[in-house]
Amino acid sequence: MADRARELSALLSSAALVVAGGIVGSVAKLGERVVIGRLLSPDAYGEVSIGLALLTFAATFAIAGCTQGVSRFVPRYTDPADRRGVWVSGLLVAETLALALAAFLFVGAEGFAVRLFETDAAVPFLRVLAIALPVVVGFQIAVAAIRGFENTVYRTVIRDLLDPALRTGLIAFLLVLGWGIVAAGVAYLLAAVVTVVVAHLFLSRLVALRGPVRTHVRELVTFSAPLVVATMVGTLLTQTDTIMLGYFRSSAEVGLYSAAYPLASGLLVVLTAFGFLYLPIASRLDADGERDAVDDIYATTTKWVYVVTFPAFVLLAVFPADVLALVFGPAYTDAAVVLPILATGFFVSAAAGRDRETLSAFGSTSWIAIGNGIGLLLNVLVNLALIPRFGILGASVASVTSLVAVHAVICAVLAVQYDITPFSPEATRTYLVLPATILPVTALAAGWLTITPVTILPFLVGTGLCSLVVVGIAGGFEPDDVVVVDVLEDSLGRSIPLVRRWIPDARSESSLSAD
Repeated sequence: MADRARELSALLSSAALVVAGGIVGSVAKLGERVVIGRLLSPDAYGEVSIGLALLTFAATFAIAGCTQGVSRFVPRYTDPADRRGVWVSGLLVAETLALALAAFLFVGAEGFAVRLFETDAAVPFLRVLAIALPVVVGFQIAVAAIRGFENTVYRTVIRDLLDPALRTGLIAFLLVLGWGIVAAGVAYLLAAVVTVVVAHLFLSRLVALRGPVRTHVRELVTFSAPLVVATMVGTLLTQTDTIMLGYFRSSAEVGLYSAAYPLASGLLVVLTAFGFLYLPIASRLDADGERDAVDDIYATTTKWVYVVTFPAFVLLAVFPADVLALVFGPAYTDAAVVLPILATGFFVSAAAGRDRETLSAFGSTSWIAIGNGIGLLLNVLVNLALIPRFGILGASVASVTSLVAVHAVICAVLAVQYDITPFSPEATRTYLVLPATILPVTALAAGWLTITPVTILPFLVGTGLCSLVVVGIAGGFEPDDVVVVDVLEDSLGRSIPLVRRWIPDARSESSLSAD
């Protein structure tokens, strides 16, 4: 019990830092999209979104699942030669693929431009992105190695602060100079060059990058090979909508969809925060034969991701037009019809917790590939059926369908093969009671409440406090939740009143069970 509490406390303490950095990073990444959307027309913003979707797809294929492999194997070795070898192995595999894909994208830029874009500037834009691809991949491998050392500070600084801030500033500067959509490509290239250097400087503080190297290419590829399909399919799940919209519909519709999508995907900020240290911790616990501890940590973190994410979900689901007008401007309010749909899909993803990382820690990466494959198949089929007729509405339905299918498969595997689920009686009450009580009240309040820069923060805070009260009254707290309160009190430097009286004491529960 003490070991489990210690691991959970370490994970939550890390998550508190990563949540703060993740919020800043998400705001910066959203700011990047807002800058592009406000300084360009919706159709030009759609063009940029298609190009960045291609870059994301190419980078994911080049990485070939090695980021998870590097993060998994680094903590399993103690010899610096092995740890350096894991990092070098990841670079060898990923950069070889990245250079090949960069050449393909550079040479084939004109073909992509004819099929997916509506402007002549697409060709130089795509070629700049092709040059940026190997640098972006090197940066991600370095971050994966830092993750393996369970260092959250370095990751937060470079990934959540430096990288998005540099890109956003460069994009704004170049757009003001009149560079058009090419500005995004140049900004991604320059930011990647800076961040890959800084990332390796940070990594060198954790392990000397010079010295004997014992590579683990075969071991890394064996683990990561199933993840090639899984991560590729996972990326296609998030990018197929954009690419297919660009093929079947106008760039302006892609721009509208690309305004709603990053807002909805922001619901994963808290989940991502827990995920940074989750994989190496779960991997280490599994190696030590402590799967019961993995089960407890997975269940506790999943419930709290649900609770913390819920107010933002309510905001996007009930006030979509207000949020779009506030963030992107009145030109994008037509996307209000799809924002609640997308928010539902991403909230389901957040509510499923770190299911994929849990399977990765156990080495069952093939099931991740199967789940993602089923989701992608549904995504493509529903997109083909609905996008030509319904446009962005069809794309949003396809996105939600695929997200739900992926997590249903992976959570089922965890439950059947490993007896791991996030559904304790207390958690189940939380999952059911919150939407049943908060959503109807908020929907009624929408008739007289408008979300503005003044009201948005009070709304989120008020909804969050009401959610905690509802969870407490419904009996949704359990003994492990005291670790969450401890971490929050340590972070705030003061005690949190009233909450502890709602949390059952582990000793009293044990005595009741014994009786």
